[in-house]
Amino acid sequence: MLPLYSTILLPIDFTPNSNYAFKHAVMIARLNNARIHPLHVMPEMDSSMFNYISSLLGDGKIEEFKQDNMIKAQEEMKKSLDDFSKTELKNFPDDLARFDKAEVVFGQPVIKILEVADRLNADLIVMGTHGKGILEHAFLGSVAEKVLSKSTRPVFVVPLTK
Repeated sequence: MLPLYSTILLPIDFTPNSNYAFKHAVMIARLNNARIHPLHVMPEMDSSMFNYISSLLGDGKIEEFKQDNMIKAQEEMKKSLDDFSKTELKNFPDDLARFDKAEVVFGQPVIKILEVADRLNADLIVMGTHGKGILEHAFLGSVAEKVLSKSTRPVFVVPLTK
C-alpha cells in the first residue's frame, strides 16, 4: 500500500529556503488532502545572558521578565507565521484552509521538532536546509540532517535553491 500523508509538520525558520519548503509542503498536502502544522523553534536564552539580565533586574524580577518577554515573542512569531501563510496563499484559499494555527516553542530545534512530530503523530516532516558554510557545518551540523537521522518518520528535506 502506498503511504498517504494526513498530518505534515512544517518547521519554518524564516530563512530563504523555508519558503521553498513551504511550497513543497503545500503541494504534498494538496495531493494528499493533508493538514499542515507550521512550527517555529525559538532558541532559549543562554545562561550567561540570563545571569547578566538577572543581575541588572535584581532578585525575583528575572522570572517575570522572562515570562513577559517570551510570551510576547511567541505571540509575535505566531502572527508572523500566520501572516506569511496568508500572504503566500492569498490566491489559494483551499490550500490556506489546510493550515493549522502556527505553533512557536522554545528550545533546541532538533529536539523540539521531533517532540512536536511525535505529539502530532505527524506522517511527514517537510523542512529546508540552511546552506551553512563548510566550516560552520563541520562543527555544528545541520538541523535538517539531525532531524533526518533521528526521526522515526519520513522527512522531506528541501535543499538550498540557488
